[in-house]
Amino acid sequence: MHTAIIKPEWSPLTVILMVLGFVIFWPLGLAVLAYILWGERFSGSTDRAERWFNRQKQWAGRCGSYHGFAGHTSSSGNAAFDAYREEQLKRLDEERRKLDEEVEAFHEHMRNLRMARDREEFDRFMRERQNSRPQNGNQTDQGGNNPNVY
Repeated sequence: MHTAIIKPEWSPLTVILMVLGFVIFWPLGLAVLAYILWGERFSGSTDRAERWFNRQKQWAGRCGSYHGFAGHTSSSGNAAFDAYREEQLKRLDEERRKLDEEVEAFHEHMRNLRMARDREEFDRFMRERQNSRPQNGNQTDQGGNNPNVY
């Protein structure tokens, strides 16, 4: 169900918003234009948008136009500077890897905390449920039947 008030399509409202965005502050107009052109692709999902962005970044890295830490191979003409740059880029890549590992460890820790909290809440619910049942022991009703047996 798509309940957006402003849908990512060419409508009079979106065109007016885009023009006003450019008049007021040009990045705002650019953002509205991007929403009109690519908004349906993401369907309002940040996960889908992030996956799309990562795919585009990987594609650009393979094509050589992405100049991130790992994809930069051009020479400055100075061998000492190039060696220094490569060393620093390797160090930064290692730091990025360590940070990614720490983020993953933190996410795992949070999953474990949620699981422990859920388990504790479930156990408390079961204890309360058991305590709310009448504890008749092995008493029988007037017909001689045990009411605890189903």
